[in-house]
Amino acid sequence: MNKLVLWAKDVNKSMVDIVGGKSANLGELYNIDIPIPDCFFLTAQSYEYFIKENNLWPRIKNILDLIDYSSPKSLDVASNNISKLILNTPVPINIKKTIIKNYNLMSEKFVAVRSSATAEDLPEASFAGQQATFLNVKGELEVVDAVLNCWASLFTARAIYYRHKNNFDHSKVYIAVVVQNMVNSRRSGICFTNNPANSNSQEIVVEAGFGLGETIVSGSVSPDTYVLNGNSFEILSKHIGNQEYALIRNDDGGNDKLNLNDKEKNSQKLLDEEIVNLAELAKKIERHYGKPQDIEFAFNDKQLYIVQSRAITTIKKNKTDVENKINAESILKGLATSPGIVSGRVVFVKNLDDLEKIKKGDVLVTKMTTPDMVPAMEKSVGIVTDEGGLTCHAAIVSRELGVPSVVGTKNATSILKENDLITIDGNTGLIYMGNFVKDIDANKNKNETERIIGKTKTKIKLIVDIPSTAKTKSKLLSDGVGLIRAEFFISQSGVHPIHYIKSGLDKYSQIIYSGLKEIAEAFKPRPVWFRTSDLRSDEYRGLKDGDKIHTEDNPMMGEHGIRFSLAHPDLLKAEFIGIKKLIDEGYKNIGVMLPFIIRSEEFTASKKIAESIGLKPNVDFKLGIMCETPGSVWIMEDIIRQGASFISFGTNDLTQLTLGIDRNNQNIAQLFNELHPAVVGQIEKVIKIANNYGVETSICGQAGSNPEMAEKLVKLGINSISVNSDSFYKVKNTVFKVEQKINDSNK
Repeated sequence: MNKLVLWAKDVNKSMVDIVGGKSANLGELYNIDIPIPDCFFLTAQSYEYFIKENNLWPRIKNILDLIDYSSPKSLDVASNNISKLILNTPVPINIKKTIIKNYNLMSEKFVAVRSSATAEDLPEASFAGQQATFLNVKGELEVVDAVLNCWASLFTARAIYYRHKNNFDHSKVYIAVVVQNMVNSRRSGICFTNNPANSNSQEIVVEAGFGLGETIVSGSVSPDTYVLNGNSFEILSKHIGNQEYALIRNDDGGNDKLNLNDKEKNSQKLLDEEIVNLAELAKKIERHYGKPQDIEFAFNDKQLYIVQSRAITTIKKNKTDVENKINAESILKGLATSPGIVSGRVVFVKNLDDLEKIKKGDVLVTKMTTPDMVPAMEKSVGIVTDEGGLTCHAAIVSRELGVPSVVGTKNATSILKENDLITIDGNTGLIYMGNFVKDIDANKNKNETERIIGKTKTKIKLIVDIPSTAKTKSKLLSDGVGLIRAEFFISQSGVHPIHYIKSGLDKYSQIIYSGLKEIAEAFKPRPVWFRTSDLRSDEYRGLKDGDKIHTEDNPMMGEHGIRFSLAHPDLLKAEFIGIKKLIDEGYKNIGVMLPFIIRSEEFTASKKIAESIGLKPNVDFKLGIMCETPGSVWIMEDIIRQGASFISFGTNDLTQLTLGIDRNNQNIAQLFNELHPAVVGQIEKVIKIANNYGVETSICGQAGSNPEMAEKLVKLGINSISVNSDSFYKVKNTVFKVEQKINDSNK
């Protein structure tokens, strides 16, 4: 095949030698109906024709032969000389005309022009990110110029070094170019279907930020990091990045650096349902390829696009499942991005001249690494940066090199001093002053096996939000479901409930009915507790008509939960209608709980709405409340007298409101503590009241998955604990041991 250009519909994953790894994967994605931006590919044959037509290879080879690969300066000089040679050579007229003709067929005039090397994304070596990308390119000659610059980028210092290190023949690696409709992304990021920090194949990692994704790839901003269970798609953890700025396309096609305000810096970049939907799509791509994937994505308003997908090339099997622990206080914390524990002397790298200072065994500390630093990084025993996330340059390269690293510490370059002896833990993201490697005593205890060691009096339930996971989760020997959030049903519909007030509420009732039925069916006869909708004004604006909800300065304390439901009673009524339909079909295992209660009148008003459609609370179904505000704690006895048949603690909000802490603010995240005496004291108070009335108590916040908290709850006399499925065995066995202790002490 000697075509100069191919479009995505004509390309598949077997064509790496023709269009490069990036282009081959885009064509493959297009042909399995994954949403990608419209694109065409300038083939590797175009580059080969350009080199041969101008007789460039002999001159390029002469420059390469003079490189001292141990010297960053030598690599840099060679790279600059080859780039100048290519950029000063005219593009053959037939190639130029072909580029312009196909560019004019694009649906958008702003395009991204990206390199796609024919050795890129091979499993033996990662060439990802070594060649150039040009964004917001507009105009025929501008696109031609961007293509020429992509060809020149085949000889960046980093690319030259990697080919040498991995024994690739420079003359055998060609480059193709992707010309792709520019997604004017408001939010973007990267998704790994295998946790790159610890090679955990059971976890999916998403990194996201505002604006164009290049800031995340380069590591110039600290993105959000979300970790999900790769099977159930439960969100296991969130690290909200402190993003200082975003790159936004301006009207002229340039990139403006938009400084973010304090609220934007520390806000969650993707909604929970967007995170889950992205993870599900990523898993579909992984299943198609049969290999873990590194996926770049972008949101243009509400539309999700996959910009590229490639095999993860840095997965390494853990040599041991032994957990090493350092018994000392850390001085810094960042993101654990490459596993291992090492000690060494601090050497700061502030500019390229500092690279020569790095000797074998040093810890390289810098604001953020660049491709020019790769040879020095290879000499280092460990790497620490102020900025970046799991997919920044420092993280990717350190994993490739097998060098432990911690990124995104914010202030390592100001806290540490030159020649400090430090220990960095690439497994936990912690950094210690001194050498602790010699003190580590490998813990030889085997990991707890996934089996239940005994029956417990305290019921252990699951948190299940995604109906499609219910059947799998029901196979665990749980006592039912302690939390089902209506928001996940709503988000999957893509429409804000406010839309149905005018268009008809039957469809909204059907959404609740369908989602809840799948879970109730999977777990019957075990009880499942459904929480009515709790839609914050800032979290669901991306849904259809979500922008019609008024903006609030403090959405966490605004009109959400039962407040919103009673302000729009037809919506709550529609939710009860969906529930009644299930009960009429014979599902007697459903309980309903009301969120964010602060007044007993809210409970009685909700009861009346249920009764208005023929539902009898605590006869047809159990009606309870979420205890997640200090206000509800102090009126709990009154609410129970009004007919609440169970109480479920929402410890995330209860802790936040009790301690006055924004749990999404990473600057004070260390103060968030569900075990604070003020939080535990309120839980104890409610449990005592509920036990006096014979009312069941449960917990469904993240705290329930914490074994230490679980132990406290059992001692306080809680009736059930709801946990994420991945914590089920650990918490179940912790509870069993605590109950055994209590029984032994009472003998």
